[in-house]
Amino acid sequence: MSTPLTDTTFSQGIQSGLTLVDFWAPWCGPCRMLSPVLEELAAEFKGKIEIAKLNVDENPAVASQFGIMSIPTMIFFKDGQPIEKISGYHPKEVLQNYLTSKLTNQED
Repeated sequence: MSTPLTDTTFSQGIQSGLTLVDFWAPWCGPCRMLSPVLEELAAEFKGKIEIAKLNVDENPAVASQFGIMSIPTMIFFKDGQPIEKISGYHPKEVLQNYLTSKLTNQED
C-alpha cells in the first residue's frame, strides 16, 4: 500500500532510501487510472522502493515547492533529494522497468 504524505509529513517521509512520490488529486482522471498501478508496484517493490502519494489540493505547499504544474506528476527521491520528475500516466510495465532500473543503479 502506498504511503499518504502531507505538507507536514513530507520531508520525514522521503528522507531515507528510495521513494517515488505521486502528486495527484481526486478529480484527476489520469491520476485515478494511475492509482491502482502504483498500489501494485508498492506491493512489488516493498522494502526496496517506497511509493508515496501527495494530494496537491490538500497539500499545496509541497506541490508548489517542487513546481508541480500538471498532474499526475511523480518525483523519484533518493535520501530526500529529488532525482527525476515524470509527468502523465504511464502503464505498469513502463513504471516497473523504470523502478527496476533505479534499483539496478543503486547497486553500482
